[in-house]
Amino acid sequence: MDENLAGRAVSLWIATAGATGYPPLTADVEVDVAVIGAGIAGLTTALALKRAGQRVAVLEAARVGTGVTGHTTGKVTSLHRLVYTELTRSHGAGTARVYGEANQAAVAHVARVVAEEEIECDFGRVANYTYAETDTTLPLVREEAELAARLGLPAAFTTEVPLPFGVKGAVRFDGQAQLHAVKYLQGLARAVHGGGSAVFEESFAQAFHDGSPAVVDTGMGSVRAREVVVATNTPFGDQGAFGARCYPHRSYLVASRTEGQGPDGTFISVDEPMRSILSIDVDGWHYVLVGGEGHRVPAAGDTTERYRRLAAFSRDRLGTGDVAFRWSTQDAMPVDGLPYVGRMSADVSHIFVITGLRKWGLTNGTAAALMLTDILSGRRNEWASAFDSTRPAPRSAPMESREGASGAEAAGGPKPGEGTVVDIAGEKTAVYVDPAGGVHALSAVCTHLGCTVEFNAADLTWDCPCHGSRFAVDGAVIQGPATRNLAPRTEAGLHNPPA
Repeated sequence: MDENLAGRAVSLWIATAGATGYPPLTADVEVDVAVIGAGIAGLTTALALKRAGQRVAVLEAARVGTGVTGHTTGKVTSLHRLVYTELTRSHGAGTARVYGEANQAAVAHVARVVAEEEIECDFGRVANYTYAETDTTLPLVREEAELAARLGLPAAFTTEVPLPFGVKGAVRFDGQAQLHAVKYLQGLARAVHGGGSAVFEESFAQAFHDGSPAVVDTGMGSVRAREVVVATNTPFGDQGAFGARCYPHRSYLVASRTEGQGPDGTFISVDEPMRSILSIDVDGWHYVLVGGEGHRVPAAGDTTERYRRLAAFSRDRLGTGDVAFRWSTQDAMPVDGLPYVGRMSADVSHIFVITGLRKWGLTNGTAAALMLTDILSGRRNEWASAFDSTRPAPRSAPMESREGASGAEAAGGPKPGEGTVVDIAGEKTAVYVDPAGGVHALSAVCTHLGCTVEFNAADLTWDCPCHGSRFAVDGAVIQGPATRNLAPRTEAGLHNPPA
């Protein structure tokens, strides 16, 4: 790892939220609904169901908010770059209107929950912009603004964009919001826990079974429930073949401190390389967040250079100081452009799923939770058919599986701070050498479907190039669909790393 890379390798939201301490599941329990995953989709679903009079158990493998939602940008908006143009062309104006209505309802729901539950999460109303810097892309934002306005959304085209560099024009959505993502999730968890419902942390769901009741097994206890909701970004136990209907996409963020106030609003560019901008006060400091450098997994390139480019943009274009935090996030992108909400497959009756939130989880995840709450409560939801998880798969090839795609396999051992894949006695072995020279050897075979993992030097993780699973350097699962850790391997046969 490059020791000169600026900033702590942790999300701003996770670093500044404080720790939660919900107990693990250590015995069998019975509730109305079991929810797997304490991110935005899972906790919003759990609270909505609890408010509807149902008993809910939330199972979280780690701590509340430390998954994908804890690595978000913090934007709460229904303006998702040029999504309405995209959806109108691929699905028609009716579906684009439904998508907008659902996400606008999500913005309103988040604001309402913040107020009703008195959640201190730095929530603030802002305008959100999709901006164009060139004459080539200017017509795209003008078209998006006109289309979104016709769909009934709070859209307008503007040439007045509050950024400290030249912009030709933008789509502006008024009445949008931003927040501290992890503090918001912790507030949801507090509202869920108690009164017959519970949040269980460090409770890794290993398997679930359809039936009456449906059952979720953790290894330390099980949850019996009428219904099970799998809200884990990329679902494990993938009976719905979402690994083929979604593809993993990774992006990067840096948070830099600044003496003055950052730009007034939240922003995303149409021009490439795409840049996403948000500024927020957290714990007495003002931060400007810059995101981008996204790519479909596994085409990573030099991840350290991606962080440097974001830091340079923040410094040169926005006038910020040194990077304080840096992190990456990985999302499930639906091939046909719409999230999946509903039964995991047509063959199950009591297992439900939320996935494919297309990098806008704070609103798409909230909207999905509201849809699923209606479905599980026997109410009709006017958006649900557009997001139906059992809709036919698009006619496009699934992401090509690749083994050893990075070319990182090497005959010799890595240097301190580096990782590589080597062949030991015919077995692909993931070898990481820590800065002190200690060697950590693991099976390089992803426990999901057997692809070979690759080392991510900037984040110190082993990443699967096929379906997006991520593992810590000790082999622990960070992100699924894998549910089992990488197995340890002997150091025998490794070249001694350099001193």
